[in-house]
Amino acid sequence: MANRYGEAAIMVARQGRSASTDPKASWESAMGKLYPTSPAARSKGCLRGAFLGLCEQGLVKGIPAGHYTASRDNKEYAVRAVGFLNEREQHPSRSELWQAATNGVEKKENGQMDVVLALWKNNLIERNS
Repeated sequence: MANRYGEAAIMVARQGRSASTDPKASWESAMGKLYPTSPAARSKGCLRGAFLGLCEQGLVKGIPAGHYTASRDNKEYAVRAVGFLNEREQHPSRSELWQAATNGVEKKENGQMDVVLALWKNNLIERNS
């Protein structure tokens, strides 16, 4: 089971399949539903940047590529993580995935991999054939 940030990513991705959804607005809506009393939890930029970065690259099924975020680092982490997952037959550990996403730079993860893994495990990421 995904944590709430992973759940938000899944909710938005599934909405994107049924309508021309604005992923930024849908993310905000999902966060409002999942964290109705916590503005701090709703506004976590690392997670939003990771999710919207995947959308921007056209990696989230049902959401067209476009310009959705100004985030560079969190977008890159998420996109690299998807690339790493696409290269592996076996599922890497979360720490291996984060290390690949950051190119081995010592940096604290802030839940970006929750978003990537939730989408990946629910087959909502465009995968290499």
